[in-house]
Amino acid sequence: MPKILIISDSHGWTDEVIAIKQRHQDEVHTMIHCGDSELAYDGTELAGFEKVQGNMDMDFQFPEEVDFRVGNMHFFVTHGHLHQVNSTLMPLSYRAKELGANIICFGHTHRAGAEKVNGQLFINPGSIRQPRTAHPGSYAILSADDALTDIELRFFTKEGTEITSLAYQTSLNE
Repeated sequence: MPKILIISDSHGWTDEVIAIKQRHQDEVHTMIHCGDSELAYDGTELAGFEKVQGNMDMDFQFPEEVDFRVGNMHFFVTHGHLHQVNSTLMPLSYRAKELGANIICFGHTHRAGAEKVNGQLFINPGSIRQPRTAHPGSYAILSADDALTDIELRFFTKEGTEITSLAYQTSLNE
């Protein structure tokens, strides 16, 4: 069952990003940073991450979006500031459909959560540094079976404590 680490909006933190990466690197297949790392694209902190540029990232080596596959999961990753994520998920949905992606990862809002709409799973891991909700700073780990009938998303504080109230389970084959 593949596992994916998803983080966003770390805003210059290095030690925390490294600690999260080291905590999970042996259990996950892929690591994603959804932008606003404010780190160097080729820095050691983000080595091994699929990563995109956020509105606060000044290293223009970051792409605005990436899409890739892990098993039957087709990911579309973007920060979200260019897709109006503060008001709607529709532009993200349209772009993901163009790419054929079924899992959309984004940040920008600093609000952790997940939502399935029309066969697409939208994931915002929140911000480890500046959360904008009652929940502490967070990141997420996604796991899914090959058939995508058992998908689980768990959220954690930067220290690695699970935030059980944010847990989300779904299927993309319903």
